[in-house]
Amino acid sequence: MVKRVKPAAKRASAGSKFPKVAGGELITLLDFVRFAVSRFVEAKLAFAHGTTDPVAEAAFLVCEALHLHPDQLEAFATARVTAAEAKAILELIERRVRTRKPAAYLVNKIYMRGLPFYVDERVIVPRSFIGEILDSHFGSGEDGNDAVLGDPAEVERVLDLCTGSGCLAILAARHFPNAQVDAVDISKDALAVAARNVGEHGLETRVTLHRGDLFAPLRDARYDLIISNPPYVDAEGMAALPPECRAEPKVAFDGGADGLDLVRRILDDAGRHLTQQGGLLCEIGRGRERLEAAFPQLPLLWLDSEDTEGEVFWTSAADLG
Repeated sequence: MVKRVKPAAKRASAGSKFPKVAGGELITLLDFVRFAVSRFVEAKLAFAHGTTDPVAEAAFLVCEALHLHPDQLEAFATARVTAAEAKAILELIERRVRTRKPAAYLVNKIYMRGLPFYVDERVIVPRSFIGEILDSHFGSGEDGNDAVLGDPAEVERVLDLCTGSGCLAILAARHFPNAQVDAVDISKDALAVAARNVGEHGLETRVTLHRGDLFAPLRDARYDLIISNPPYVDAEGMAALPPECRAEPKVAFDGGADGLDLVRRILDDAGRHLTQQGGLLCEIGRGRERLEAAFPQLPLLWLDSEDTEGEVFWTSAADLG
């Protein structure tokens, strides 16, 4: 005679790793988001890789496990989660806590300006403010947002230095509809990821990838706009990077002793690669004071985003000489 297993025993056995959770205490998407937030806070995780806090990270991972865009969370917040879905969510949460890897690496995806991009350990997880600033400061004239660059339709050539995953080059191609975009990176591995993203966004005819050291592969080409999110972490910052950042390529962070090694080189050479009315848009993190001290005669216009102040600057071709 075959002995039947009681339902409660089945649940305890199947959920030995997460006994209470598997017992049915977490039911809706919102329940799992709350559980993830508690686990992340308890584990003292670091958040700087596309999400800025444990709530946003929890929502991102829960939605990815369920194949939902993050914007859909609110619509499905009270929807029930199946047993198979619950298992996938819980495993993803525990991997985030156990490995301390950025969440984007666990799901091979990150969103910028609502668009999905493929990422893996070959590239830094993109989290630049430049994508937002392209939208907010280089507009079509509404609310005076054309004061810096003018009509996006008039931009014909854009350069993205240190492109990494290619996300800024792709966002620039979408924002400047008539522009050809060159994107440069020194890393062969990073360019492989960028090529995948360019292809997935259908921009092979408008975005050209180049391997090399900053301006070296471009010869005498000139651009209406140069954008760059280069390595800018100083030596002190490199020593204090959290485990999440240490999972990313070191070359994408290390800006030398004061964080300005590549920024200096970009400023020294950018003028020779800009059209007369062009300009440089560059992100430098918390290096504003050091940069202003190093280039006291250079006019820098600091552009703010929703989440930061004084981390991205604009300077014109005329000022760069």
